[in-house]
Amino acid sequence: MLLQKKWYQNELHSSTRFEITLWSRTYMRKTMSQNPNMLRTMVGIGLTLIFVLGYAVYSNTVESEYYGYETTNTSESLVPSQDDDSVAEWFLSTNMPMTWVNVTVTGAPQDSTLRVQADGTPWFHSPFLGDNQEFPFSCEGDGDYSDIVETCDYSTNHEIVITQEESTLRGIVSSVLPIEGLGYLQADNLEEAYGKAGDLISQEATTITWRMGVYDDEGNAVDSVGIELSVSMVNHELIVVNEFQIDPIEESVYSLATLIGCFSLMLVLPLIIYFSAIYKARKDESKRLEAPPVEN
Repeated sequence: MLLQKKWYQNELHSSTRFEITLWSRTYMRKTMSQNPNMLRTMVGIGLTLIFVLGYAVYSNTVESEYYGYETTNTSESLVPSQDDDSVAEWFLSTNMPMTWVNVTVTGAPQDSTLRVQADGTPWFHSPFLGDNQEFPFSCEGDGDYSDIVETCDYSTNHEIVITQEESTLRGIVSSVLPIEGLGYLQADNLEEAYGKAGDLISQEATTITWRMGVYDDEGNAVDSVGIELSVSMVNHELIVVNEFQIDPIEESVYSLATLIGCFSLMLVLPLIIYFSAIYKARKDESKRLEAPPVEN
C-alpha cells in the first residue's frame, strides 16, 4: 500500500511537471507568433529613421545654407612715432579690420607702467590672453557663467606693470572677426555669402589713434633712453568664401551608430523586465516541484 501511494505521488508530480512544461511551450509559441509583428515594426521604424537621417545629410551636403569665409591672419609690425625722442611716449594711427594687438616694451624700469590708449574705440584686454590656462576663461564674459569665469576688461585704456626685462600687453580689438582666420555665416547663395562676408569685415575697419607710453608711480612719462617699443597687429582681409560641406559617409556612419544606440537604450529596460519575469517564473516552478506532497 505504501509503494502504491509513493508511485501515485510520483505520477502526480510527473503529470504536474508535464502540464507546466506544456503550458510554458504553448505560451512561448504564442509569444513567438507575435514577435514577427514586433520585429517588422522595429525594422520599419529603423529604416524610416535611416531614410530621414540620410536625407538630412544629403540636403545639408548638397544645399547647405552655411558658408565658410577665410581671411588673412598674419601679424604685421607697425612703427610708432614720437613727438619727443627723449620721452617714452609713442603714437600711431590704424584704419583696418584687426583682432590681435601686441605692444611689447623692452628695457623699461622695474615697477613702471606700460599704458596703451585707443582713441576711437574700446577694446579687450586681459593678462591671460594668449596663455593656456587651466581655469575657465572667456574674453567677452557674456552669458550665464560670466560670474564664475575670468573675463577681459573692455575699455579704451589698458595698462600693465612691468616686472621683467621684456613685457607685452595683449588685446583684441574686434570680437566679431574670426581670430583664427576662418568664420561661418548663413546665406541663400554664394554671391550673397560673399557680400555678407565683405560687409562684416569692412564694418570692423575703424580709424583708431593709438597712444602708448611708459610711466612712473606718479604718472609721469619716463626717459626713453634704453627703452624699445614694438607694435604688431593682426589684420584681416577677405580671401575666399566656400560653401560648407560635410562628409556624407562619415555622417551616415555617425547617424547609424546613433540609431543603434537609441534602439539599444529603448530595448534594455523591457528586456531586463522580461528576463526577470522568466527567471522568477522558473524559480517559482522549481520551488513548486521541490515542495513535499500534501498528505491526505
